[in-house]
Amino acid sequence: MPDAGSSAPAFSGTTQHGKTISLEDYAGKKLALYFYPRDNTPGCTIQACNLRDNYESLGREGIAIVGVSDDSVESHDKFATGRKLPFPLIADTERIILNSYGVYGEKKMYGRKYMGTKRVTFLIDEKQIIRKVFKKPKVSNHSAEIIQGFSDEDP
Repeated sequence: MPDAGSSAPAFSGTTQHGKTISLEDYAGKKLALYFYPRDNTPGCTIQACNLRDNYESLGREGIAIVGVSDDSVESHDKFATGRKLPFPLIADTERIILNSYGVYGEKKMYGRKYMGTKRVTFLIDEKQIIRKVFKKPKVSNHSAEIIQGFSDEDP
């Protein structure tokens, strides 16, 4: 998993709208790249809706949001449409981006081990340097964490 201070790994992927986006599309902008386990699950829905509800505030701070999971384009489209999400969700079904960011791996739930996507957010600055990594974001208050995370950085 890349640490704060390192260059953000390049990525390119297809969104819920069938459009290809990449890290280069966000050069010169602040980006919160968030990885989440599954569309339409309780924690993921709370997190996405928190980002949706505070999307304008994030925009006023100059922060773009991109979500990534290994769900399909169709699943992302249903999730984004049903929850009225105004930001892109990348369908990384082959886990290329997940692996390059080190967020796919062993997880535990109720004592059971399994492989899956970890909930992690990377704050990437205008020069595509990772400024902060949230390894356990607070799903119900994640937008405030993101805004604070960018304001904490050294100029």
